[in-house]
Amino acid sequence: MAQNKNIRNFCIIAHIDHGKSTLADRLIQKAKLVDDRNFKNQILDNMDIERERGITIKSQAVAIPFTTEDGTTYTLNMVDTPGHVDFSYEVSRAINSCEGALLLIDATQGVQAQTLSNMYLALEHDLEIVPVINKIDMPAADIPRIKQQIDKDLGLDSDCAMLVSARQGIGIDELFEAIIGQVPAPSGDSESPLRALIFDCHYDPYRGVVVHLRLFDGKIKKGMKITFMSNSSVYEVETVGVFKLALVETGELSSGEVGYIIAGIKTVSDVHVGDTVTNADNPCASPLPGFREVKPVVFSSIYPVDSNDYEELRTSMDKLKLNDASLIFEKDSSAALGFGFRCGFLGLLHLEVIQERLEREFDQSVIFTAPSVKYKIQIRGGEELFIDNPVEYPEEGKIESAEEPYIRASVITPTDFLGNVMTLCMEKRGVQTNMTYLDEKRVEMIYDMPLSEVLFDFYDRLKSISRGYASFDYDISGYKPTELVKLDILLNAKPVDALSQLVFKGSAYERARKFCERLRDEIPRHQFKIPIQGAIGSTVIARETINALRKDVLAKCYGGDITRKRKLLEKQKEGKKRMKMVGDVELPQSAFLAVLKSRDE
Repeated sequence: MAQNKNIRNFCIIAHIDHGKSTLADRLIQKAKLVDDRNFKNQILDNMDIERERGITIKSQAVAIPFTTEDGTTYTLNMVDTPGHVDFSYEVSRAINSCEGALLLIDATQGVQAQTLSNMYLALEHDLEIVPVINKIDMPAADIPRIKQQIDKDLGLDSDCAMLVSARQGIGIDELFEAIIGQVPAPSGDSESPLRALIFDCHYDPYRGVVVHLRLFDGKIKKGMKITFMSNSSVYEVETVGVFKLALVETGELSSGEVGYIIAGIKTVSDVHVGDTVTNADNPCASPLPGFREVKPVVFSSIYPVDSNDYEELRTSMDKLKLNDASLIFEKDSSAALGFGFRCGFLGLLHLEVIQERLEREFDQSVIFTAPSVKYKIQIRGGEELFIDNPVEYPEEGKIESAEEPYIRASVITPTDFLGNVMTLCMEKRGVQTNMTYLDEKRVEMIYDMPLSEVLFDFYDRLKSISRGYASFDYDISGYKPTELVKLDILLNAKPVDALSQLVFKGSAYERARKFCERLRDEIPRHQFKIPIQGAIGSTVIARETINALRKDVLAKCYGGDITRKRKLLEKQKEGKKRMKMVGDVELPQSAFLAVLKSRDE
């Protein structure tokens, strides 16, 4: 077993698209964990969605063996983390299991919003930070400017910054030396009682739950009895090993190491990410501090397309939660869609990813309702409610006041796009609280902004108006008063609860008009005319009409008197009236998705 002093645990953190996964690829190739024939780009990203979108969604751990020139062999446990703000919980968990972090900075883009927030996250946990300037081979690379930003914006020593090109493999040997030289070896005592932190899990259909651990004290061996401190459930360890792209069995892990155990855990709900694992016969005195409690910011209901698949969907959600600890869900029901779940997500991209994973990995056909945030409602008489579901919205007369969650948004943009970015933020009801020129070319702006305005299309529009150069990061700052209304969508004069939304009064008309237009395009024509209405209470504020399909009842009339034709048309008209009274509108799945779309596409 490798001794503590020959182990280094580190993660790679950066803003989105700064080259974390590419750098991880080079480190793995250099250590010859995979031969060139089996190598593929983004080797740690094992989900189809990650490859297609070119983003990392899940943190992935891998143990890299490295031998220095003097013949000493080190085990480098590396975690590749996501860069998108929606997956910051993955980053915080990875940081908890490491002693050091490579802070990657793009030589063409410089320090961006998520670079700063990830660095502060690492500093909170006292990690040793090694700044790494990536993409030095690019024609637009400006290394002196980036070094100046490392000194000024990050407060780190730019002389220690490593210069690499992950794509070309330049500077990788020096980076290995820097990791060994600058990242401290893990502390911990192999002879103490076992204390290990669960930082991730995944479900294997043949072997049950595979638990990912970081050992702080003690040892864990095959055949040993372990217990989870949160619920005192006891299991016998069947397999112990480390991550070397595949799961490699070693039979034992000791303090400072990162690896996995399989203990025949079939009850998915027994395992909690952030829990402490200890020896059942000789337990440790106190659990390790877990991770900070994750707070979802976007809420949406999810229903199976076929209501008979509800149980199957519940099982799939349990397995998905094991692999994505930031997903929160509870039972829900709708008059239009039957039984389902009310889910909490960390952002809109998180919602999209969960939807795709349910459809691809678990073969579930699902419908998502329009996303919402959690509002604070003050009822007359002093009661206070927190509401994220429009169905729970009280009657207008009972409400004294309403408040919505606000965020402190940090936008870093080149000065060329300053006007466009300010216009966008103002359009989204943002109030500027600060503006700092980081250097001659870049500005950081701080805005107070309602979270509900950022949900839909803010991020996409920010990227398009700044040609991809502006970066965005936010944290929740609290609640502020707002004018809130419930927008109902009526089909054929009947409200559809799954299409209702809570919206700001000032933008209700515009939102209702867009919804009605989109639904008009999505709902197929019926034998009768269908009015689509957007209403607040009993006041209709928007309307579209889907015209009826007209059956040609005159086809069999050739020649003859006009009164004969008129008689047939009158008869058809009577029948259509009756149909409209009893006819129900068929809503396709795409109609629910159309409401989710942020803009006209």
